[in-house]
Amino acid sequence: MNMNVLPGILHELPEDMEKALKANADLLERWNSLTPIQRNEWICWVTIVKKTETRAEHIHRMIEELQEGKRKPCCWPGCPHRRPSAQKWFKKLEI
Repeated sequence: MNMNVLPGILHELPEDMEKALKANADLLERWNSLTPIQRNEWICWVTIVKKTETRAEHIHRMIEELQEGKRKPCCWPGCPHRRPSAQKWFKKLEI
């Protein structure tokens, strides 16, 4: 089985997300079936938070939602690094 984790378009995949994805073959297959933009949205959604606890919660929720068949984070206005129109949802974000 191929254990490569496909990247997003803008953000680097962090080690904690890669480890979570590689821990479950079905989850990894679902991740790799996403478009690069969809993968980028998940990476940004997980990494944009400041607290370690919140990041762990986002990874847990990402796993659950991918297993449910969701292709992007629920209620996420989009990566503000990729879409300037999404910047209004984030306070004091340095782009």
